[in-house]
Amino acid sequence: MLDIQRNPLRTRQDLARAAVQMITPLVDCLTPEKSRMIVGEGSAHYSEDVAGMEGFSRVLWALVPMLIGGCPEAEPFWKLWKEGVVHGTDPAHAGYWGTVGDYDQRMVEMAVIGTGLCFIPQRFWEDLSPEEQDNLYSWLNQINLHDMPKNNWRYFRILVNIGFQKVGRPIDQARLTEDLDMMESHYVGDGWYFDYPTKRDYYTIWAFHYYSLIYAAAMRDADPERCARFMERARLIAPRFACWFDREGRALPYGRSLTYRFAQGAFWAAMAFAGVTAEGLGWGEMKHMLLGNLRFWLRMPIFDRGGALTVGYGYPNLCAAEGYNAPGSPYWGMKAFLALALPEDHPFWQAEEKPYTPPARFLDEQVRLLLTRDAENRQVVAYTAGNHAWEHMHEDEKYEKFAYSTQFAFSITKESTTLNKGAFDSMLALKRAGKDLWHARSGCDSFALSADRIAFAWSPMEGVRIESVLAPLGMWHIRKHVIVSEYELEAAEGAFAVKKDGPGARPCDRIVTAREEGPDRAAAHGVYGSSAIFALSGYERGEVIHAEPNTSLMYPRTVIPTLRARIAPGKTVLLCAVWTDTADCCPQSLPEEVLQYARSL
Repeated sequence: MLDIQRNPLRTRQDLARAAVQMITPLVDCLTPEKSRMIVGEGSAHYSEDVAGMEGFSRVLWALVPMLIGGCPEAEPFWKLWKEGVVHGTDPAHAGYWGTVGDYDQRMVEMAVIGTGLCFIPQRFWEDLSPEEQDNLYSWLNQINLHDMPKNNWRYFRILVNIGFQKVGRPIDQARLTEDLDMMESHYVGDGWYFDYPTKRDYYTIWAFHYYSLIYAAAMRDADPERCARFMERARLIAPRFACWFDREGRALPYGRSLTYRFAQGAFWAAMAFAGVTAEGLGWGEMKHMLLGNLRFWLRMPIFDRGGALTVGYGYPNLCAAEGYNAPGSPYWGMKAFLALALPEDHPFWQAEEKPYTPPARFLDEQVRLLLTRDAENRQVVAYTAGNHAWEHMHEDEKYEKFAYSTQFAFSITKESTTLNKGAFDSMLALKRAGKDLWHARSGCDSFALSADRIAFAWSPMEGVRIESVLAPLGMWHIRKHVIVSEYELEAAEGAFAVKKDGPGARPCDRIVTAREEGPDRAAAHGVYGSSAIFALSGYERGEVIHAEPNTSLMYPRTVIPTLRARIAPGKTVLLCAVWTDTADCCPQSLPEEVLQYARSL
């Protein structure tokens, strides 16, 4: 076990120590010029040269707050990273970061330097020589000369330009105004922004809100009306976003870019940094959200043997990575360390941690999620409709599963040729009988949301039309599908993917999940949680699918309780009940209230 995995993460000093524990192994990963950081193999759609600059800069999301907050532990690291900034912006030096082009990844990484200019100009500006200042300005100012996407990227340019303002250098005011207005045009209500083109996911939280709260902290005197709007929108979304967390600090695995892991809690640090609290979410509750999430993540096997973060989610896993996930990309999660900018006597650090329990059920129409939790808040399950996405890897799995769980995460498809390679947890997969590939949901023709159910119409393939209903009842939920098909189909309906086995030096020492199969049910249960699926109408048998390794985001080896069916041409109704729990046992029969609820649909 690494030292960081023993860190109790209860105090400001613990958090500072965690930052040191994460950064220390990275010192040996710096290039001789100190301007790039090489932490592993693998690649992204941009060059390895740019990826090295990305890894270097993302560590600054921890170092900048430490320097703002006067953490002495930052000083030896800052000496190295300052050298890297000086060399990286010097066109005559071998460590130069190079000329920036349109839609360039290096513009993303400029934002943290802009943040440093805003809040600690004495470190990022005044300590530099006049020539070094000119080099830094010239390199950063490239962001004003090139095109970038019409999405959260505009905040990177905003932070650079307000950083220029703070140190008295010329800015592109037209660009700044355009970018700020564009970011506000992405606001849709209830605290939610959409990212280009229509996505509502973690980017609302760890991009739009995170950067707007940094803007509010920096510009509250110069731009008070806009800053007030930013802070009020953060207050609105805070109780909604809190519904994504369970009592263990785990946040909902949903959407893209999940390799940033504990960036999930960065919003709470940004709220505290900007001095914003919300109804029911005071300093103690936000502190619990931030530190609880970090405690969960830092005990997971997400580090390599040298102590560097890996690409993946619950473990190292390139299968679910995005095309923009280079080896150093996970260090975007260092944004959670923004709380270190607050002094020890700040109310955030003086407050006692207080758990926050959201309502047992909450419908968030803006993001099209119906979020539920058990009575003890041990697990959050979210039901989805209509949030189709495109452009990145495995987006159907990341946005279109029927249900998402903090306990089990979700699985991605390696191939659609077989059920084990498809790993169709929390999905209905279909194919033409005897041939073809398996097809699951990829977009909805229409959907309807209510406080007790989600309904949607979809077509997995030409000639097949399905109307589905998802209706939760505690940790049970009912699924009903009315299928109209032009031809014979095979169908497979999956519950949640349950961890197959656990660690042990010898096979007899390993914890193995129990598996059950029957004519009307399939189940898997063990110390890592339990899931079962019961047939009520239209299915032929239950089967436990041994999923292809590394398809689940949370566990390398999983099994998926699944119901199988054969669909005749014409109209068919499938009706089933799905159970999920963090406990190690499954019910042997359906409760009467579940049966009655299913009959009412």
